[in-house]
Amino acid sequence: MRQASKAIPDSPYAWLTVGLAFISIFAVFGIYYSFGVFLKPMAVEFGASRARTAMLFATTGVVFCVLGPVAGHLSDRISARVIMAAGATAMAIGLVSTAFINGVWIGCLTYGIGVGLGAACVYVPVLTVVGGWFIRRRGAALGIAAAGSGCGMLGVAPLAAVLVERFGWRTADIVLGVASGALLLICIALIEPAPISLSPTKQKLGRTMRSPAFLTLYFSYMLARSALFVPLVYLPAFARDHGASPVAAGALLSLIGGAGIVGRVAFGAMGDRVGIVRLFKTAILAMGASYALWFVLAAYGCLAMFAIAVGLAYGGASGLLPGVVIELFGIQGLGAALGGILTSVGVASLLGPLLAGFLIDRTGSYQWAIAFALLTGIASFAALLSLRPRPTAEHLAAASAG
Repeated sequence: MRQASKAIPDSPYAWLTVGLAFISIFAVFGIYYSFGVFLKPMAVEFGASRARTAMLFATTGVVFCVLGPVAGHLSDRISARVIMAAGATAMAIGLVSTAFINGVWIGCLTYGIGVGLGAACVYVPVLTVVGGWFIRRRGAALGIAAAGSGCGMLGVAPLAAVLVERFGWRTADIVLGVASGALLLICIALIEPAPISLSPTKQKLGRTMRSPAFLTLYFSYMLARSALFVPLVYLPAFARDHGASPVAAGALLSLIGGAGIVGRVAFGAMGDRVGIVRLFKTAILAMGASYALWFVLAAYGCLAMFAIAVGLAYGGASGLLPGVVIELFGIQGLGAALGGILTSVGVASLLGPLLAGFLIDRTGSYQWAIAFALLTGIASFAALLSLRPRPTAEHLAAASAG
């Protein structure tokens, strides 16, 4: 039985929960963001275009973000453990099943639904639990937990590249499916419910979803992630077309992930001091501007610089997002509100990779796709200019206590 002393916000046990959340997000998004390693070998084996093969990734994103609000709402109302266990099972089964597909479209069902459901049922509920364990250091805690995404990209992408190169993409899917399922189930068994109530009233949740601030944040994040999915899906193939080895090309995703780790932790710590919403705007601007590096530079060293720049900004923005949602709308109903915002990533995962793939296939060049990422990234910052934080009673009380 859990000791009463454990159920205290900002306690040592709260930081243990952050560690478990970090590992869970590491497992899910390490696999999610390694798809770029699988893109070319799958396209070659199935004789499919890049745009068609990218449908697997697009389906994953759509499922993740459509089901994110559902998973968040159920975790608020029922149990984060139950929802996360369902996601871990779905991801493991989906990856193993993908090893036996004979075409792209069936892969949309196995990989797309399996990985997408796993991401939805883990990411939103586990960040919601972390948010409910903290008051004073919430920004730092959420940033560290979300850094699991970047660490996953850093660790899993090169592992996936080695597995694909030595054993083929089918065996790589089996190995990743079994390993991720086991790791997630261990974390789920150890995570305890948050001491701060997260359940919203239906009236509050409805007002949140209809508010101008929610719609502004949703639209901006959709644009930002549409741009981000272009390098996440196509940067390894771009590097290989410019002479990089498969492992070196996959390492660019690791650089994005590694820089994202630094961005999440650093921006999260700064957000507690200088203002989460203001810092979020800065991260979105930096992310949009970084695509200019990719547009004008093609040498591998320059691509590495771009990967670091976009990773730092992306890590900062994604790590700050849960805190921004709390800053704007409060802690109650965080799962549903955060899940609602993350449906924008589903739209982005459909818009970004497919439009970029169409531009690449149609023109025979990556330049128009990179220009699309640059313009969309800058537009995402412009959409945020009117967003202002509105302190809640909870924030005022925390500030007074500090």
